[in-house]
Amino acid sequence: MTGANNPSTRAGVSDQPWGQRGTASVSFASALKFADVTVQLDGHTILDKLTFDLRPGEVVCLLGESGSGKSTVLRVAAGLQSISSGEVRVNDVLMSAQNVHVPPQKRGVGLMFQDFALFPHMTLLQNTMFGLSDLPKKDAMQRATAALKRVGLDHRCDDYPHTLSGGQQQRLALARSIAPRPGILMLDEPFSSLDARLRETVRTEALAILRETRATTLIVTHDPEEAMVLADRIALLRNGKIIQIDDGARLYESPVDLGAARFLSPLAEISAIVQSGKAQTPLGTVEAPGRSDGAEVIVAIRPTGALTLGKIGEGVPGRVVAKRKALGTDLLEVAVAGIDAPIHIRRASDPALTRGLDVSLRLNPEHVLVFDPN
Repeated sequence: MTGANNPSTRAGVSDQPWGQRGTASVSFASALKFADVTVQLDGHTILDKLTFDLRPGEVVCLLGESGSGKSTVLRVAAGLQSISSGEVRVNDVLMSAQNVHVPPQKRGVGLMFQDFALFPHMTLLQNTMFGLSDLPKKDAMQRATAALKRVGLDHRCDDYPHTLSGGQQQRLALARSIAPRPGILMLDEPFSSLDARLRETVRTEALAILRETRATTLIVTHDPEEAMVLADRIALLRNGKIIQIDDGARLYESPVDLGAARFLSPLAEISAIVQSGKAQTPLGTVEAPGRSDGAEVIVAIRPTGALTLGKIGEGVPGRVVAKRKALGTDLLEVAVAGIDAPIHIRRASDPALTRGLDVSLRLNPEHVLVFDPN
């Protein structure tokens, strides 16, 4: 059953399972290097001496706020955007420079657009074959059919994109991206258009396919949690520059500055003064190494892990002033004397924690961050 007659299409979801894992075609992974890449458009600097590299076969997430230049990085690597200065190299072969621009089709870079950019007048099979024009037609059909099978859409080869749900269109775009077996694959916000119910499943299956292809992969996202789940390394982009690149755990535990910490998670921020290498706060003392006496610092406390709720008398007094439930967790706001705004705490659901309840708070210093003021 296909097209508009398919009840799963009318419902907007797909009940068709993804293809068997381990069956995606393998690519020859390429290295990618940006060296002092600057892009200026209409007098504005979009990328500012951007420098970073991707190792063959790794998955890197490019994380940053809207307007930070994330999509421009993909367009430059794919050859869709010229650069003002610097160099882009694939396997140490120069692809872009001030007077050099290798066309997209000669770079071995695949790009999956945020809106999928599917061709409405082409069938699913024709869409997937689009990047295979260098192959004999029979070989192109076999490779495209195999890619569609891996994403669970080979039974819809003769249908058109408008008959697919959003999740199925995402699968089709992924199939079209992997069919040419690019050495480098780039995905621009690939899961942002999916509802929360579909996003986790599609993300998990898509990552399995990316690992199977072994292509070097760069994924643009604005979601820190998504980046943590997907990436071998995360590159944090701000104002056209990479300010930090590392694996997710180290990036989360040791953000380069307060701005990076704010982007990665919500924070309660407490101003403090350093005395004898320690910052004194209403919640307790925190180590502040390398700072002189009298220095001002910001003590940043995340909602998860930094504070433990205990019995009265076992810590700093506080009062629960608000509580919301969210999928098995409690989102608490706790007022503490000496701190202007309530402290936000996220923890496992506990019906005993009610609004107006007096509690004690104990600081877990290993989960607290200390920064110099911006």
